[in-house]
Amino acid sequence: MTKPQWFIIETEEDYNRALERYEKVKRSEKNSEEHKEKQLLVLLISEYEKSHSDLPEVDPIELIKIRMEDFGYKSSDLAKEYGDKGTVSKVLNYKQALSLTMIRKFSELLHIPASALIKEYQLAE
Repeated sequence: MTKPQWFIIETEEDYNRALERYEKVKRSEKNSEEHKEKQLLVLLISEYEKSHSDLPEVDPIELIKIRMEDFGYKSSDLAKEYGDKGTVSKVLNYKQALSLTMIRKFSELLHIPASALIKEYQLAE
């Protein structure tokens, strides 16, 4: 199999191809060729997303909910990624703040820049 060559992502088609490939190599072993490819893909994908970002200006929780809808995810999908359904529920209902671990995991899962998830927002009382 020939190894894919990656260049700066300029089109939606290239972006989707990169995301598809990332899904295949995201669990690759550290220091392997696929791991290096994964690191390159993360950089290329994030640069494309930054330059083509049309994320609305809303608080981090609303942004998570919007992206969940975009991807067809439920809170149980986020819980699988994070590992605790109760905490995810509290966060989505503004009863608990996002943790750094959640920000990292949800940023990757939902393709949201971490910088958009660290903004302050009001918790319910």
